[in-house]
Amino acid sequence: MPMQSVFLQDTLKILKRAVEIGGFDEVVYDYLSRPMRVVAVSIPVKVNGSVKLFEGYRVQHNNALGPFKGGIRFHPEVTLEDDIALATLMTLKNSLAGIPYGGGKGAVRVDPKALKPSELEELSRAYVRAIYMAIGPEVDIPAPDVGTNPQIMAWMVDEYSKITGRNVPAVFTAKPIELWGNPVREYATGFGVVVMAREAWSSLFNGNLSGVRVSVHGFGNTGQWAAYWASKMGAKVVAVADTSGTVYDPNGIDVGKAMEIKNKTGKVINYPGGQRLAPDDALYVNADVLMPSAIENTIRADNVSKVKAKLIVEGANGPTTPEAEEYLTKRGVVIVPDILANAGGVIMSYLEWVENLQWMTWSEEETRSRLENILIGNFKRVLDEYGKIKREGVTMRDAAIVLAVSRVEKAMRLRGWI
Repeated sequence: MPMQSVFLQDTLKILKRAVEIGGFDEVVYDYLSRPMRVVAVSIPVKVNGSVKLFEGYRVQHNNALGPFKGGIRFHPEVTLEDDIALATLMTLKNSLAGIPYGGGKGAVRVDPKALKPSELEELSRAYVRAIYMAIGPEVDIPAPDVGTNPQIMAWMVDEYSKITGRNVPAVFTAKPIELWGNPVREYATGFGVVVMAREAWSSLFNGNLSGVRVSVHGFGNTGQWAAYWASKMGAKVVAVADTSGTVYDPNGIDVGKAMEIKNKTGKVINYPGGQRLAPDDALYVNADVLMPSAIENTIRADNVSKVKAKLIVEGANGPTTPEAEEYLTKRGVVIVPDILANAGGVIMSYLEWVENLQWMTWSEEETRSRLENILIGNFKRVLDEYGKIKREGVTMRDAAIVLAVSRVEKAMRLRGWI
């Protein structure tokens, strides 16, 4: 095991706590605190006429429940330790979702914005060539993450298909609609975040989302679609933010316009209305619901006292540190944890995978209905568990991870691993 990053330390701390709360054997923690396999590769790509070597990983954490499943991140600050943390969370997320997947995660240390399209394509294809022996539709099924998108998945599935000599659509998910994808996948994660916000607000605050003030921190794919569906379900989106800054308007933001500006200019701060604030100010504005949808460790001990929301629904992976969560819990703030809140994407990936394996398709409406039903069922199971184990200091995250660990533990025990 490499030296642990803060994110990995926090992930293992959360896992250890759930194992203790759930009364599981210590061997369960031993299994889940380390990955089953780590593939580390060096990827040569010609950039501006010279060969540059990029560092890449594929972490395969646990496959007791099924094939490894998780995204591929292209980002200049990725580390192997963080990739292990993300793969661990994917095992828990997939278990909690009730789908037949284990957890995995991939990464390449690169700034994709610094590459020409032809260089990005070559990097994507070269990554597949480097790891193809470790992946497959019944082995490990990658998908997009930060810095990757459906086009990159299209290049990757094409490269894998060339290597194997046949079309293999089910090896990657979140592909373009024209290449065995499903239209719901583009917005599935953001849609799921809002479904969780709606269910949590209804169950815990006794109301619907009509007029509820929502702030979205992070305005990539998840954040944009979370804002879109929040607005569509009647909420008032008062703040959206990316690295360029926060747009804040207490009277409500035109989400469609904000999405258009972001996708045309790359910066949401170019939105013509509202106040312009610092990027992290979206975390602190007057809002009822906060959806942190950027990266990990955005709500920390040093800034948590400025958060005003009553309900936090985690669109990103690991956006709230354990210290910050403890502070918020004492204040009565409810956090719908990442492994529950942002599972819409991987659940939709599962539905796409099922379509691909059978060479069939569902309509957008039927697919979204299937997705929503799974999400609602997951929320109810976590809420029930939360009610059973709730005592001072115990959180909804604890309940979610106890349920997730329980399913993996049963699978490992039935297999004879423990």
